[in-house]
Amino acid sequence: MGRKRLITDSFQVVKKRKRDSKETKKAQSPLHGEYYTAHPDQLETLKQFDLSWQYGPCTGITRLQRWERAELLGLNPPAMVRELLEKHNKDPLVTYSLWHGYCL
Repeated sequence: MGRKRLITDSFQVVKKRKRDSKETKKAQSPLHGEYYTAHPDQLETLKQFDLSWQYGPCTGITRLQRWERAELLGLNPPAMVRELLEKHNKDPLVTYSLWHGYCL
């Protein structure tokens, strides 16, 4: 009778490398790239703009489209919101509304 066969006899053993620290994971995150420059307080301002129903619905359009629509309708949206949208126009966290990731 021979020796008992192990699963490692058929498959190569692959060892996972350990991560150095949480900092390397944070550095690899796409949210820390060159286009993602909006500060948390600026994102909070945009979030409040999304949650304010006086400027109309925000689903299905970008924040800039919503701001322009509100301006055309004479609803006087905050000018600071437009400045943020134009300044950080490549940042998806700024461009799209709070509800962009949800199927509604």
